[in-house]
Amino acid sequence: MTTGRTRFALNAFTGLLALVATVPAFAQAKGATTAAEIAAYQGADRTQRLIDGAKKEGVLTVYNSAPVDDMGVVTAAFEKKYGVKVRVWRASSENIVQRATTEANGGRFDADIFETNGPEMESLHREKLLVEVKSPYVADLLPQAILPHREWIGTRLNIFTGAYNTKLVKKEDVPKTYEDLLNPKWKGRLGVEAEDVDWFAGVIGELGETKGLKLFRDIVATNGMSVRKGHTLLVNLVVSGEVPLALTVYHYKVEQLKNNGAPIDWFVIAPAIARFQGVGMARRAPHPHAAALFFDFMLTDAQELLLKRDYLPASKKFSAPLIKFPVKFVDPKVVLDESDKWTRLYREIITNQSR
Repeated sequence: MTTGRTRFALNAFTGLLALVATVPAFAQAKGATTAAEIAAYQGADRTQRLIDGAKKEGVLTVYNSAPVDDMGVVTAAFEKKYGVKVRVWRASSENIVQRATTEANGGRFDADIFETNGPEMESLHREKLLVEVKSPYVADLLPQAILPHREWIGTRLNIFTGAYNTKLVKKEDVPKTYEDLLNPKWKGRLGVEAEDVDWFAGVIGELGETKGLKLFRDIVATNGMSVRKGHTLLVNLVVSGEVPLALTVYHYKVEQLKNNGAPIDWFVIAPAIARFQGVGMARRAPHPHAAALFFDFMLTDAQELLLKRDYLPASKKFSAPLIKFPVKFVDPKVVLDESDKWTRLYREIITNQSR
């Protein structure tokens, strides 16, 4: 009797294993079942499949560092078009990386989409938190917006430009070169953002490291440098006149304020340093259809919305006619690999010497 029961149990267990083994095959036959499979799907019905899946999921979570009013325009348009609720957690780009990695290490996966600065997007790629989305719309973008691994894609350009208060600085006095900043007339009138290490590395790379580092040491020693945390804060201080001339603001924010009548304008000491803001889908996205659909949206409808907000979109259709000055693109991989070096130099030469 014991032998019979054992044989029965073994047969039942073997049958159960066979049944379980058919589940993945059956699920796969029914369609994409994981975030990676959904992101990779390229069938003719791709868009409709994403829409149907997103509507069933009903919600999308985005970790984002853009200003609330700018991202609000994009998410509102997405919600209106697809009926999918967008939840946004906004923080600095550094905090986004920190939260994402901490959550992943704890086995928690809340984010569907990451949307922040290029170097931090590259960090998320290196942490294996992103998955490539096989979007057909990538082909419409500037080639510099497309990384070889394609796990994140540039959606718009943050171009570092200078800015000046038009009531306090005459247009003809705006510096044409960095050497012009040695003029004593700029004493106590200059400002930079506290963490623009990638801008600094790009500029020094253009000037030559030995020459460039000496030049900025001399500028700070001669005229001082007001260091402020946050690009929006810095540009508003230019408007108020507290910082008559800033070296590192975002082009789009100056345009927004200028178009609203503020006494501010921007200038470029060529080449302008530019950094992509990017979008990537989380490898373990809890709402993968909505995530892939939002990814596509950022490369299509959102491009025109961003243009209307005075951004420079990554779409060749919009950006190519607008970039009328030399631009040097920040390489996010170099920024990450040489982060310690340039952070140390920026602090040593500018941040710690500011006044």
